Amino acid sequence: MTTKLYWEDSHLTRFTARVTDSWLQDGHQIIALDQSAFYPTGGGQPCDTGSIKTSEKEGRVIDVEITDDERILHRLDTDIPLAVGDEVSCEIDWNRRREMMQQHTGQHILSQAFFQLFGAETKGFRITDRSTEIDLTLEAQPDEVEQAIARAEELANSVVFDNREIRVHNVTPEESAKLPLRKESFIADCIRVIEISDYDWSPCGGTHAKRTGEVGLIAVRGWERAKKMTRAHFVCGSRLLDDYHAANKTAEAIARKFSAGRDEAEAAVSRSLDENKRLSRRVRELAELATKAEARQLIESVGVSNGRRVISRVFDDRDFEELKLLAHRLVDGDGVIALLAVKESGMARLVFASSSDVSADMNAAMKIACEKLGGRGGGKSDFAQGGGAEVAELNAALEASRAVIEKS
Repeated sequence: MTTKLYWEDSHLTRFTARVTDSWLQDGHQIIALDQSAFYPTGGGQPCDTGSIKTSEKEGRVIDVEITDDERILHRLDTDIPLAVGDEVSCEIDWNRRREMMQQHTGQHILSQAFFQLFGAETKGFRITDRSTEIDLTLEAQPDEVEQAIARAEELANSVVFDNREIRVHNVTPEESAKLPLRKESFIADCIRVIEISDYDWSPCGGTHAKRTGEVGLIAVRGWERAKKMTRAHFVCGSRLLDDYHAANKTAEAIARKFSAGRDEAEAAVSRSLDENKRLSRRVRELAELATKAEARQLIESVGVSNGRRVISRVFDDRDFEELKLLAHRLVDGDGVIALLAVKESGMARLVFASSSDVSADMNAAMKIACEKLGGRGGGKSDFAQGGGAEVAELNAALEASRAVIEKS
């Protein structure tokens, strides 16, 4: 069993310890110590990182885990010759420890805010690479969830600004039963309880700040429905500062594109979207007119055979939706078969269509073409589409389809 120094002082970053076991595993040195301030992964909180060194060599701690018999194992990025009983000097990466403390303590504060205001319990907790997640028993309509989040944020940040003291209590199950715990503990012997003065009592084995002011601002970045609960994503402390810098940089970049100030960017974007919608409608109208004119020219450019006009064309880098529109316009009249293709990003894409008075099967013709292109496609007897990667076979594919159609 390893003595958990992080239980006694979450701000401890340097300590000495004695090796109780050491072995190589997959090229990494695994070290067990008699005492450790390294927090092992668990309870939704990632492990600490740092260094362990002797007078001769130093190794980076890249992973920490706790075993069933309460030993804390430290995985190093290299091998260090160690024997049981050797003394080592250890140092925690303070920036990471502080970041984890802020997120974990922030979770206590925010979870209690949701519980106090709405009776919503926290059923899940995870510190991820970018944010912290809590799963809440909060069932409401989206606008009601947004309002609940705003109220919980306000209460949580007022607790942060109060800079309340945070105390650690190690109590027995009998003693814990007399405390106003926010959640139940299932530990049978000694229970570690985190108290936020006049606000929250919660059993927890993680690392926490000494006062709520250390947490910094708390902000919920977003939420989603998950497992019939509300999953809130939040950041606080140093992560919130990083998030602000990233969001501000994005907002400033967008504003510059519209030659506007950051605060005017939203209005500028709205105006641009409205203008884009208007222009898109106009483009569609003009595309329809242009496509009708192009269809007439193509129809007039081919002769009639067996009472039908077969129009076979290959285009380079043409929009496929525009190609389908052209196919539809070609077959609006009588006696037309359209076999159209486009070369697009190393692929051949096809659309076949026929007028309503033509009996040729476009679906069967498409399958023949796609076989030669090494792809697939299909559709109805009067309209089909498909494609394949064998672009060099495109002309042969169209000829094969045309030959089948002309026999029908």
